[in-house]
Amino acid sequence: MIRAIVTDIEGTTGSIRFVHQVLFPYARANLGDFLRANAERDDVAEQLAATRELAEVPEADLETVIGTLEGWIDADRKATPLKALQGMVWAKGYADGDFTGHVYPDAVKGLRDWKERGLSLHVYSSGSIQAQKLLFGHSDAGDLTPLFAGYFDTTTGPKQEAESYRRIAAQLGLPGAEILFLSDVVAELDAAAAAGFQTWQLVREPGMVTGDHPQASRFDEVSFSG
Repeated sequence: MIRAIVTDIEGTTGSIRFVHQVLFPYARANLGDFLRANAERDDVAEQLAATRELAEVPEADLETVIGTLEGWIDADRKATPLKALQGMVWAKGYADGDFTGHVYPDAVKGLRDWKERGLSLHVYSSGSIQAQKLLFGHSDAGDLTPLFAGYFDTTTGPKQEAESYRRIAAQLGLPGAEILFLSDVVAELDAAAAAGFQTWQLVREPGMVTGDHPQASRFDEVSFSG
């Protein structure tokens, strides 16, 4: 009996292309100017300090830190301070109407249907919680944040480690068997299954790597008891 659903974003609720062709280039183009203008802001300064610590360059000046962050963007590094700073840049882009968050129509309908059925919906993405809320709050379908009861990011742990999913289960107060995890990435699904979660793989693109998990190309193909 499923009582909660935890969903990935990229390739699951929305297109990977939106992240790689819209969000990442926007952050790459605007991060430097944003940091130069806001380096003294408390939340920005905190993430700059975290970047220096992670890069092991405690005395680095701002331009060096900007170069480090831009290099991490180019390498698609899942660094927590980078994700937080990208979220701040994207917040301005969403607010200015430069783009809206891509969510597949079938995902919108599926999430709304599951919410109406009384299921608790959550997000687990490598993007920061702030970025998750921005995407769903400024989505193609409007503000979808009321659908979700909670959000998880890399501060919970890496998405390909079973212990991360055990932490999520503990926070939800549910056994893994009562939680369904949706993702397009086999290694993430394997980790969730190792923690006892039920799993479905979203296979939205031809030629994707698939595993031993149930597969669906749309949310309305996902079936479970709950």
